[in-house]
Amino acid sequence: MDNKFNITVKNCDLYYGDFQALKNINIDIDEREVTAFIGPSGCGKSTFIKTFNRMNDLIEDCRITGEIKIGGENIYAKGTDVTLLRKNIGMVFQKPNPFPMSIYDNVAFAPRTFGIKKKTELDAIVERSLKQAGLWGEVKDRLRKNAMGLSGGQQQRLCIARALAAEPKILLMDEPTSALDPISTGKIEELINELKVDYTIVIVTHNMQQATRISDKTAFFLLGEIIEYAKTGELFSNPKDKRAENYITGRFG
Repeated sequence: MDNKFNITVKNCDLYYGDFQALKNINIDIDEREVTAFIGPSGCGKSTFIKTFNRMNDLIEDCRITGEIKIGGENIYAKGTDVTLLRKNIGMVFQKPNPFPMSIYDNVAFAPRTFGIKKKTELDAIVERSLKQAGLWGEVKDRLRKNAMGLSGGQQQRLCIARALAAEPKILLMDEPTSALDPISTGKIEELINELKVDYTIVIVTHNMQQATRISDKTAFFLLGEIIEYAKTGELFSNPKDKRAENYITGRFG
């Protein structure tokens, strides 16, 4: 993967057995921007975001056709190094899922996996990643304490730090604030705005206000299709498709 962090998807269909979960998806996601996926539950947003780091490979009976390129390279081509792909694409899930180990070991996990052993190097990565995630000031005196003792919002920022420690190019976030209180949500949203300077960020959110606050572009999904994709301000103020308008104005969903 070269230094381009953009994602291009052409004619993507995804099936679980006989069920078609994604239908003819075409989208260009620009680098160093925040792209939000919105739409009702079960419409394919989370399924689609997982195609970018090939998490769907882990699901039996899952079949994908079409083309998904990151930085111009087809990530489903034979011979793709999936471990390297996942190093380049960090993922943060809906519920905070820190490992049951110390704060330090959570963040050092990926660098150690990729062969970094020197304590000074690991110390620097842990500090940098926690600072990027806006957590360093709160935890620097208790790095050896178990991560499970952190609050929900702190745990989620730790999971972001853990993802950043692998030095990814792209950050995928699947409803990262849905389990958090408004103050923790605000902190994560601020963080997303800061991180997009260096990372391409794709976020699935049920919270339309959140999409308007943090995303540059928004894609509206319905029944496995992208119905409309535009600059966020345009999509929310002047949707072209009636179904998008009905969803945004709260007539369904």
